[in-house]
Amino acid sequence: MSEEKKPIYVGVIEKDEKGNYFCGRYLLDYKKVATNFNLGDEIKIKSVIENPSDISQEQYPVKSKDFALANKKRWVKEDSTEELEEGSSEKPQQDQE
Repeated sequence: MSEEKKPIYVGVIEKDEKGNYFCGRYLLDYKKVATNFNLGDEIKIKSVIENPSDISQEQYPVKSKDFALANKKRWVKEDSTEELEEGSSEKPQQDQE
């Protein structure tokens, strides 16, 4: 049984005219998005705080640093399956040589 919290919001990463990354009405942590995500990635927001920035607080009253790819588990399964399939097809070739 998984005890993972339900996400507060699921949506796509966008960038506004001022360069802020956001998802729906939520401002996203700039450094986290810039280093780990791409525009258009579907994410799930797990928690939010009040936006501490005076500059963007009016447009985005809440901010999140706690978000992840919405389909992260699916990607892990696909990668694992591909590695196993590749590994099993290589072994018979080595035995035949």
